[in-house]
Amino acid sequence: MVIEEEVIDRGPEWRAFNAAERDSKSRVGAPTTQTMHDKGLTTTIDWKNKDAYGRSLSSDKRSQMNRLRKWQERIRTKDAGERNLQFALSETDRMASALGVPRSVREVASVLYRRALDEDLIRGRSIEGVATSTLYAACRMEGIPRSLDEVAAVSRVNRMEIGRTYRYISQELGLEMEPVNPKKYVPRFCSELDLPEEVQAKANEIIDTTAEQGMLSGKSPTGYAAAAIYASALLCNEKKTQKEVADVAQVTEVTIRNRYQEQISAMGLPN
Repeated sequence: MVIEEEVIDRGPEWRAFNAAERDSKSRVGAPTTQTMHDKGLTTTIDWKNKDAYGRSLSSDKRSQMNRLRKWQERIRTKDAGERNLQFALSETDRMASALGVPRSVREVASVLYRRALDEDLIRGRSIEGVATSTLYAACRMEGIPRSLDEVAAVSRVNRMEIGRTYRYISQELGLEMEPVNPKKYVPRFCSELDLPEEVQAKANEIIDTTAEQGMLSGKSPTGYAAAAIYASALLCNEKKTQKEVADVAQVTEVTIRNRYQEQISAMGLPN
C-alpha cells in the first residue's frame, strides 16, 4: 500500500559539513527542549558589548545593556513555581553532565520532573531529591543505568532519600521499571579497568550462564557485574585485584567475593 507520495522533506534546504558551516548557514534558533523551564522559547541578550558591525559600545550603551540583561533574567520566570522548575532543571543538567549521560536522558528526566510537578508530587519533598530521582529513573528507562551510589555522589541529597523518592515517583507516575541487567554495566566497568574485549565477552557469558540458573534474583546488578568481570579477568590472565574492581563498581570486596564464589560454582569451574 502506498501511504504517501512525494514525501515532504522538512529539513533545511542547505548542506553543512561541520559546525562552523552549520552556524553560518542556519537562520533559526536552537530547537525547543524540555530541559529549560521555558522550553527554549525565550530571547537572550548577548553578553558581548558590541554592535551588529562588531564595534564596541559606548559606556552609556553598555550600562543600558546591563540593565536590560538584568531585567531580562528577572522576567524569564513569572512566579515561584517557574523559579523552582528552573532550579530543578539546572540541577538535572549539572548532574547529567557529571554522570556523562547523553542528551536524550536529560530530556526524559526533564519530562518526568514536569509530570511530577503537574501531579503535585513535589509537595513535602526537596526539589533536589525529586530532580535526582527523575534523573535516576531516566537513566534506567534509556538503558544507560547508573547505580544509586553514582547518582548520590553527584547529588546534594543522600542515597536513602533518593531511593525513597524514586520509589514514590515511579509508583505514582506508573513507571514500569525492569530490573537492570548486569551486562549493561560490563562495558563501562571494563573500560575503566582498561580490560580487553576478551574479558568483556567472557564476563557477559558468565552472567548469561548464571542468570539461566536463577542466580540473579535479589542480587545487586553492579556487584554481580563486578564479580563476573573479576572472574573473567582471572580466566583470561588479565589479573585485577578485588579492590580495583570494587572501587570502579562502587561495591565492597566482600560482595565481589561472595558473588564470585557463587558464579564459579555455577559455572563448574575450579575455585
